Amino acid sequence: MSKILIRGAKVLGGEPQDVLIDGETIAEVGTGLSAADAEVVEAGGKVLLPGLVDLHTHLREPGREDSETVLTGTRAAASGGYTAVFAMANTFPVADTAGVVEQVWRLGREHGYCDVQPIGAVTVGLEGRKLAELGAMHESAAGVTVFSDDGKCVDDAVIMRRALEYVKAFGGVVAQHAQEPRLTEGAQMNEGVVSAELGLGGWPAVAEESVIARDVLLAEHVGSRVHICHLSTAGSVEIVRWAKSRGIDVTAEVTPHHLLLTDELVRTYNPVYKVNPPLRTERDVHALREALADGTIDIVATDHAPHPHEDKDCEWAAAAMGMVGLETALSVVQETMVATGLLDWAGVSDRMSAAPARIGRATGHGRPVSAGEPANLTLVDTEYRGQVDPAGFASRSRNTPYEGRELPGRVTHTWLRGKATLVDGKLT
Repeated sequence: MSKILIRGAKVLGGEPQDVLIDGETIAEVGTGLSAADAEVVEAGGKVLLPGLVDLHTHLREPGREDSETVLTGTRAAASGGYTAVFAMANTFPVADTAGVVEQVWRLGREHGYCDVQPIGAVTVGLEGRKLAELGAMHESAAGVTVFSDDGKCVDDAVIMRRALEYVKAFGGVVAQHAQEPRLTEGAQMNEGVVSAELGLGGWPAVAEESVIARDVLLAEHVGSRVHICHLSTAGSVEIVRWAKSRGIDVTAEVTPHHLLLTDELVRTYNPVYKVNPPLRTERDVHALREALADGTIDIVATDHAPHPHEDKDCEWAAAAMGMVGLETALSVVQETMVATGLLDWAGVSDRMSAAPARIGRATGHGRPVSAGEPANLTLVDTEYRGQVDPAGFASRSRNTPYEGRELPGRVTHTWLRGKATLVDGKLT
């Protein structure tokens, strides 16, 4: 592979430096670097970050290729600055066997826009009754370490305990979709003032918080790792903060949309704002931002949930839940966390690269921008500001809540082990 010289980049937002890539590896970082045979990328003060890692992506393949495929999803990931994504198990068939997770893993390797690490289901068919083949999925070529029934909650305490015990043997983690199903029957949006005024079924915060409280106690009892998917309420933040103060091995994620949007948007009845968990209140949004800043919430994860046009362009009650997010995540984090002074770019790098790679055991990702490390990198024009146009998305779906909204930042280049997957904002 050829050499690439990135000239004048602000590594993690610091002073401009040059970065020399030789093959799959960062060869040198410094000032005044030169290489006669290198392709030169003039960074011009853009911010250089380790390639982003998403611990929560829905690629839909196999079974719902009308929404997304591994190819289109990984192209969207590269467009958003990601070099690795973890693919959720709620496919058709469900990724609850070694065969299915290996299929997804091999598709990721074949397409090459980013690394794809499958997440295995906790229970057979996501039905919550019987543990899936956790050990076989871990021992497969895919080497699964993260398990989740996301889209559904593992609501049976005995099943959840057994899963935590099982994955402990090989250092795995159970990622819980915290939603007590009996408390959310018929729920359409966050339970509160807006739901009461609109007459829509309310989704109470306690439906999330009660499951998190149970599961951190189970993790403590078992001595295992638990990860909380798409945490969305101020109360959930306090439970996770308490659990961490006790030394419980819990990590948590927040989505970009829960950092920016509130349930007030549901007044439009636009199904693009229908998501699970639902958009919460302004108070919750501020609590989530503060928790991400202080480390109570460990990472940002997109919960990229593509849907075809017909599943979202309908009446609110019938619409599918979910939003695409891979191509806008970094911009939303810049808007909500960097522009507000809550995080610097080093902090963004930790929350969107190093920490998710560490939680998911994504080898070679989330590494420092330094000599000898894999050349998984993202270059961001942080001075850019423009309107979101889903027509230009690489994702097969267009269900973004940000259409027409002005957001900062634009990923211009992405490199996966030294190979450019995005150049000047265009996929290679």
